[in-house]
Amino acid sequence: MASLLFYDKPVALNKVAHKDLKIKASEGDYSFSKNTNSVVLAGVEFAEAAKEYPIVFAKVGEDSMVPVALLGLRNEENLMIDDEGNWDAKYIPAFVRRYPFVLAKVTEGDDLTVCVDESYEGLQEDEGEALFTEDGENTPMLDKAISFLGEYQQQYKRTEAAIKRLHDLDLMMELSAKVNMNDGQEFVLTGLMVVDEKKLLGLDDDKALELFKSGELAWVYSHLISLSNLGSLMGRVPAQEDAA
Repeated sequence: MASLLFYDKPVALNKVAHKDLKIKASEGDYSFSKNTNSVVLAGVEFAEAAKEYPIVFAKVGEDSMVPVALLGLRNEENLMIDDEGNWDAKYIPAFVRRYPFVLAKVTEGDDLTVCVDESYEGLQEDEGEALFTEDGENTPMLDKAISFLGEYQQQYKRTEAAIKRLHDLDLMMELSAKVNMNDGQEFVLTGLMVVDEKKLLGLDDDKALELFKSGELAWVYSHLISLSNLGSLMGRVPAQEDAA
């Protein structure tokens, strides 16, 4: 899974190069994500996301995982987007809402830089809200966007620590799910992990209490409850194909 997904041309935001640019919001148009079948979630989002999406953990390398909301069952398939580009769910993941801005590495090292997707159609000089003032300072709109990026990054660092804890406690197992499509096609979801509830219930009391007090146990059960959404996600496939 590409780390930047639908960001086609992310570049570092620059008050000289981008001084005349404006953002024209395309209200309700999320067509930029139509070919994305999953997006990364922060743990703080699990409770809301679990109401509508299956939350699973995607393998990244040998020992790393990222929590994702499944949006589709096949590559380049987002079943949450209708023909007009509307998002057909109440909760929209923060990964999507932060677009066209993102924090990303542009040089070697650990530092993250505020970037913007120059391929975004709403990025232009004619209409919209300015990114910078005439004096080259951030506008309130840009400050708000950067603040959102910073908060998301902090929450995701906390999420990474929680995932490491689950891994160290040996609570993860591979998801085995066979999907039968309406056209008779059958395939298996692979490369995804879920929490093994039997192992969770078998934790020592001190480790279970640690999970509880950290708030991460609530995340775990939101994840487990969310798996029932696989059925409703499958149910969206015929509707999408019948409408085509």
